[in-house]
Amino acid sequence: MLHTIIKANSYQDSIVLMLLTNKLNTIDGVHNVSVMMGTPANKDIFKTGGLYTDELEKASSNDMVIVLDIEDDSLINQVLKEIDVFLEEQTKGGGDTSGEEVVKTWDKAFELGKDTGVVVFSIPGTHAALEIEKALDEGKHVFCFSDNVAIEDEKRLKEKAHDAGLLLMGPDCGTGIINGIPVAFTNAVRKGKIGVVGASGTGIQEVTTIIHKLGGGVTNAIGTGGRDLKAEIGGITLKDSIMTLEKDPNTEVVVVISKPPAPEVRDEVLNLLRSISKPAVTIFLGEKPTSHEENLYRAYTLEEAAQTAVQLLNKENVKAVKETLTVPAHSFKPEQKYVKGLYSGGTLAYEAAMLIKEGLALTGDEHAPEGFILKNQGHEIIDLGDDVYTQGKPHPMIDPSKRKEMLEEAGKDPETAIILLDVVLGYGSHANMAQELAPTIKEIKANAKAEGRELFVISTIVGTDEDPQNIHEQETIMKDAGVILCDSNAQAVRLALAILDHPLAQTDKAIEAAPAVTPVAIEPTEAMLALLTNQGFINVGLRSFSEAIINHGGKVVQYDWQPVAGGNITLQKALQFLNKVELGK
Repeated sequence: MLHTIIKANSYQDSIVLMLLTNKLNTIDGVHNVSVMMGTPANKDIFKTGGLYTDELEKASSNDMVIVLDIEDDSLINQVLKEIDVFLEEQTKGGGDTSGEEVVKTWDKAFELGKDTGVVVFSIPGTHAALEIEKALDEGKHVFCFSDNVAIEDEKRLKEKAHDAGLLLMGPDCGTGIINGIPVAFTNAVRKGKIGVVGASGTGIQEVTTIIHKLGGGVTNAIGTGGRDLKAEIGGITLKDSIMTLEKDPNTEVVVVISKPPAPEVRDEVLNLLRSISKPAVTIFLGEKPTSHEENLYRAYTLEEAAQTAVQLLNKENVKAVKETLTVPAHSFKPEQKYVKGLYSGGTLAYEAAMLIKEGLALTGDEHAPEGFILKNQGHEIIDLGDDVYTQGKPHPMIDPSKRKEMLEEAGKDPETAIILLDVVLGYGSHANMAQELAPTIKEIKANAKAEGRELFVISTIVGTDEDPQNIHEQETIMKDAGVILCDSNAQAVRLALAILDHPLAQTDKAIEAAPAVTPVAIEPTEAMLALLTNQGFINVGLRSFSEAIINHGGKVVQYDWQPVAGGNITLQKALQFLNKVELGK
């Protein structure tokens, strides 16, 4: 039976709502539950999820709505108590708050945060553009975790930021390290002399954590948002970030990470990198470079990008790092031919699909459904962070439920030979993902063995020994569950291919002379350079982002934002326009 609870004027960030949904789903007797704000779009999600009730129509966009599928009405009081406890914990925060001040208005946030350099947004994307503009008008750099911002707004705001000498990191920017301080879903990486710019969150995480494991460190990792290198945007943030790192006295090597850019943007980025004095490494996933240039090194995998950056930092010759893969003895049934990849990181899934297509010489791609990066001849690579899986539900880095369900399906499939997984640690991710996945992994391996099948599960852990999760415990749990752990995602895929008797060779690349280019003027603004030593932030939205900043020596003004004008965007725009007229802006 469905029950609806409406908590009036109780605005909460979408990630908080996802975490609350996850918590309530663990209560015995709760068959299903969804917690969202009462927006028209969310009401549609309740309908498609089979949790719609007539009472939902009473909810406004500022009301928190909980719909429960339970059999025993007596559970409602327990659910209400759990909600109150959870929201109280979110209000207090879970860590050291000595570097945090909490405010309820923009005026107070800007007053207390007059010396802060960056405003971090994790609010609904439908509201983000207007709020970003306020921050830019105050001369603040912006880190925008929020997604679903119109690309027209992104272009306009990035041009506005550029003209003001500021960086707009995002929208949909999941990862960043500013002056050694992690922002959003980020790993704890030691400070060092490698600067990273990336249009990929998990791509940045994979590269920076491998740099850490190799003994290197990172000055800054500047996220741009996934659309920055599209033709419509033109790489505005990425190019300004490269210029900034070129003039940073603490950065000795620059790494640029992206899926393939628009061709014209790619050419502009490469021309810029040929104009800087520092050695640079690029990784445009999907492109397979056959050579390097003098001072510009072209990686094929995220792992190679990290290895090359550390070699350059150490003044070593750039060469492929040779590995000896230990291929376990195996005996598959004739029908066991296929690899299934169940990824929480979209870029890691993309990299896996790229390598599998090359190693198995797959051609004639089938039309892959949403969420599938690869679906070809029985091989499947799935990005479980795709919108099709996360609409109204927690991201798989937070909630393992969908991945456990799909692990069971892949394990039962008699054609499955190998399952690939990632476990992504760091701030924002699940506190103990390995422990959540291990029982399901043990079960599917045991069931396969009982049916006379051999089933390999191969994984990599994206993390460092400084992350809030204990990486060594995570490794032990996965190994005890029968998982083969690899040092990188690329290595995990190479091992899977070797097991299938299709090994991928790693080869050295020749270093060719750089082509003649028209030099680009490198002129970052004082504000851009100041970003690299910034320690102060205004955090608008998710409270846990403040905790990560404070834990790494930063100072935060926490703005507990709520939408004005009842969430009506048209009215909000009118109010903002009138405010600008009044202030003469």
